[in-house]
Amino acid sequence: MQTLSKIENLFTVINETAELIANEAQITYIEAVAETGENLFHNSILQDNLSEVTVKSLKRKYETIQVHTYDKEEFRKAYQLAILKGLKEGAHPNHQMTPDTIGLFLGYLVSKFLGKQKEMTVLDPAVGTGNLLTAILNYLSFEKIESYGVDVDDLLIKLAYINANLQEHPISFFNQDSLERLLIDPVDMVVCDLPVGYYPNDIEAAKYELKADEGYSYSHHLFIEQSLTHTKENGYLFFIVPNSLFETKEAPKLNKYLREVAIIQGFIKLPVSLFKDEKHGKSILILQKKGEDSVAPKQALLAELPRFSNKEAMNSIMKKMDDWFKENK
Repeated sequence: MQTLSKIENLFTVINETAELIANEAQITYIEAVAETGENLFHNSILQDNLSEVTVKSLKRKYETIQVHTYDKEEFRKAYQLAILKGLKEGAHPNHQMTPDTIGLFLGYLVSKFLGKQKEMTVLDPAVGTGNLLTAILNYLSFEKIESYGVDVDDLLIKLAYINANLQEHPISFFNQDSLERLLIDPVDMVVCDLPVGYYPNDIEAAKYELKADEGYSYSHHLFIEQSLTHTKENGYLFFIVPNSLFETKEAPKLNKYLREVAIIQGFIKLPVSLFKDEKHGKSILILQKKGEDSVAPKQALLAELPRFSNKEAMNSIMKKMDDWFKENK
């Protein structure tokens, strides 16, 4: 319980100082979460438009915690709670944070597929607030990891940048449309909770093999292609995708493309309980970009996860997955 109380204390400070900054500077709560995160990281109050009373109040609140006593996961979780509050207040109605349990499970999968490597480069082309990427980084134990995050939303990328700073992850961030040209060298691994929907920029979409024959293209299909373009041969890609990915009218084209450039290593259906509606259910798609050393498994890793809280059922699934790794990796 001690860890939980530390997270609660840190969240309380982030929350209360963000509310103070938001009220006085007349900005949204989520913008103020970014501002107070900067203050915590720099150990200084950086806003110059606050009254003396507010500055004193902020200092008092910051002094109730000792930043250096918190580990990366405690910072991630406390900051995540404040961001979730801000997102619920409507600043970003279309942006939903990837649930923590999925981040931890993805960390497990990454360690199983890539655990023998000592160094790693990783890209999240739809990084959002950085929660999924940092949750995975906190799980892994590679000697050296270089990370890249891309997002078109300037506020989300600012939150991701501060999130990474507080957790001491040296991530390079790019604030741009991820489907335009990326100035990032190919990486060992891509992780991404794919943005699902239509991509409105037909001129950029026309450059992709997975563009729609008519009408707008699916952005999540283009993200898959862009990610494969920026992955090294034999590299791995972990996508959170709609359950219906291979059931739409564009699915045959996606299937054909994937057969040419990648190996489907796994497709794992996430618990329905994680999503508000069954039709919004998602899965984890695991790809390996084809290369000289890539080998297709005898059978792809296929699983349907029970509720994460159902320990007995989860243990059974994890044992089957461990058996699959022994046989195929």
